[in-house]
Amino acid sequence: MGPNPKCIYIFSGKRKSGKDYVTDRLYDKLNHDNVIIIKLSAPIKSLHAEKNDLDLKNLLSPLEYKEAHRKAMVEWSEKLRNEDYGVFCRAAIQMSKAENYPVWIVSDARRKTDIKWFKENYNNEIIKLYRIVCDDGIRKQRGWEFTEGIDDKETECGLDDFDNWDQIIENNSSDEVDAFINETIEHVYSLLNGANS
Repeated sequence: MGPNPKCIYIFSGKRKSGKDYVTDRLYDKLNHDNVIIIKLSAPIKSLHAEKNDLDLKNLLSPLEYKEAHRKAMVEWSEKLRNEDYGVFCRAAIQMSKAENYPVWIVSDARRKTDIKWFKENYNNEIIKLYRIVCDDGIRKQRGWEFTEGIDDKETECGLDDFDNWDQIIENNSSDEVDAFINETIEHVYSLLNGANS
């Protein structure tokens, strides 16, 4: 692994809760020389697409193509993860070239082992854990439908009983998200200015 970052923000949430919306908005407000988004699912999708001759661009999108291949991709990735729970964490960091950035936004932690891996490999004091929550009715408006074999499995439920979040962010309206983003921007800049002074 490369040099340690100054801060790692780890986000979790169920499908269509708005993880990408929150993390993309946060990223867009920050200096891109200092911050990188790490998607733990990116190497899963990349390797699965390569192995099965799938369209990676569509697999990375929020469209129906991804949903059509989600179950098979989850089953395949679980086999690899059972052998080495850090395999996709390491691959995502390498793919994103995260070692070049002081601030990491991990947009899609799904399991306790994802959090465990980061805590085992980086200073716990720099790790902030966030849970994005949203009413099911709003998730349905965004295209969510309960799918057996996906929504009742670890990829969606693995962190349901985890209670060590630094903050739970309600994403039913923009107010709390806006407040969270503004607070986090202040934290990032104070951290970087302190580190550079």
